[in-house]
Amino acid sequence: MKKNTSVAYRSIKQLVFPSLPTRKRTKNKGKTFITPGRADMDWRLRLVNRWHPIPADYKMELVRLAGGQSVDARIAPALQQMLRAAEEAGLYTIIRSGYRSREEQTQIMAEKIAAYREEGHDPEEARRLAEAWVALPDHSEHQLGIAVDINADKTRSDNREVYAWLAVNCDRFGFILRYPRDKTELTGTRFEPWHFRYVGQPAAEEITRLGLCLEEYVEEERGASVPSP
Repeated sequence: MKKNTSVAYRSIKQLVFPSLPTRKRTKNKGKTFITPGRADMDWRLRLVNRWHPIPADYKMELVRLAGGQSVDARIAPALQQMLRAAEEAGLYTIIRSGYRSREEQTQIMAEKIAAYREEGHDPEEARRLAEAWVALPDHSEHQLGIAVDINADKTRSDNREVYAWLAVNCDRFGFILRYPRDKTELTGTRFEPWHFRYVGQPAAEEITRLGLCLEEYVEEERGASVPSP
């Protein structure tokens, strides 16, 4: 049964897990203390953040989408189904960013640092500010090919409506809102209503139902224990 798309017109703040149960947050500043487990065996649950780099031997097969961006071929069907469903709901989208190479990620970081330097920040402060918005090379989900930044086609839709619809419906297609508003301490990344990550439908539905971020879900799957602070 399809979800009520009228929620697309509510405040984004209210849509990002407004009343779902959440776990007690640990005091480890977002770092997860993990041991190998079954989450490591599933490419859909590969954890990449500022504390977990992409493995040197990570491989994917890319496919180019109609708009020019590329993604891992394994997520293309689900992504296309999700965007088609959005269009059926009267919302038109563009994929602003899909797969990025290490070189592209390095360039984006350099440009962000340069922008802060132009604002008058010293090199150390400019880098710190840049890292709050841009992932370090080899620490970006875009390099996995299973994360996409989705915006509205502004000739026909509004970003706010698109983000809202995706936040509510993405789990049906195996995607999660990767960086929720209230999980920055755990993800290491600020709220990004446009960034959606493929984890597979069962995991996506559970993560959304429980109000978790990927770090919390993977920690549970790995059976990790968090040491006392």
